[in-house]
Amino acid sequence: MTQEERREKIIALLKEADQPLTGSHLSSLFGVTRQVIVGDVAVLRARGEQIVATPQGYFLYKPASTASHLCTIAVRHGSDRETIAHELNLIVDLGGKVLDVTVEHPLYGELTANLQVATRAEVAQFAARMEELRAEPLSLLTDGYHLHRIETPTGEACGAIRDALRKAGYLAE
Repeated sequence: MTQEERREKIIALLKEADQPLTGSHLSSLFGVTRQVIVGDVAVLRARGEQIVATPQGYFLYKPASTASHLCTIAVRHGSDRETIAHELNLIVDLGGKVLDVTVEHPLYGELTANLQVATRAEVAQFAARMEELRAEPLSLLTDGYHLHRIETPTGEACGAIRDALRKAGYLAE
């Protein structure tokens, strides 16, 4: 199989997938290293493919339906795994999907990481991965301050999420 054939198959798999596909999974399917897949994804992105990398794996970006509402919420809290999981669970329990997290770095400006977390199971997976990798959250760079872009079914759901975060002491006001 040529590089080009593999890249075409990667796109086909991502189009069919109903959940993100990890680089490890793709590398095992094609009998190549994970780094080869990372390179393939980089080339495909450079060609304009809307591939998003998340902690759960790769997926093709599909624009939100017109029935959804996007809001950006500023929060601040500690960087421990339990607090992060609590914050994310508050959001997903009220119907929100946490698209990403952004911090303002003094040297690099805005740094954004895709999260794509919409369920308690995904929050648990994210928290477990954080612990497994001993990874620090981006908010550690900004004394706990960060932004989340959140997709909700309605503007009212976004308001309910803000209220819940305020009640928990997480909302940056």
